[in-house]
Amino acid sequence: MPNNSMILSSRRAFLGKTGKTLSATALAMVVGGNIRSATATTTDASQDIKILNAAIALEHEGIAAYQIAATSGLLDPAVVDIGVTFQGHHKGHRDVLVKAVEMLGGTPAEEKSLGAYAQELKASTLKNQADVLRLALALETGAANAYLGLIPSLGPDYHQVAAQMAGDEAFHAAILANALGQPIPKAALMFG
Repeated sequence: MPNNSMILSSRRAFLGKTGKTLSATALAMVVGGNIRSATATTTDASQDIKILNAAIALEHEGIAAYQIAATSGLLDPAVVDIGVTFQGHHKGHRDVLVKAVEMLGGTPAEEKSLGAYAQELKASTLKNQADVLRLALALETGAANAYLGLIPSLGPDYHQVAAQMAGDEAFHAAILANALGQPIPKAALMFG
């Protein structure tokens, strides 16, 4: 089983560090999930492309994780259906981010092979449905925290896209925690 705290830490660190340098122009293009017909006015579009590509890489990982889980033979059919739905959400996030990179004149990050993701996620250590759900929960919690880490470094006009993606990830995490029978956290502010 992968070290969940390491996964959470790396995802949180990704957007927490890179969010401070992401330009308002790049995020303006993806606010609300819609790509606007804007041109890059940032003096360092290459930095924005790098940050957006890192987010795309995270979405590729999430998409692959759900594909690996769906074909693992370890999940009940109803759980596979939920995972495929969550995978669709990650594809939507990826698509928004890809359009932003393309509008900035960049080349979107390419996905790795499914085998490479399986190795990185240590999929061979997953032995049952609970193992798969714990991994998915760690990935989703890390993603929610990563997107939330981006919000403080943005102007108020650009909080929406990061908040929307964080909301999706937090929703996924809540469903997964429930499926694992985890109790509802007693403390407030459980993400971020």
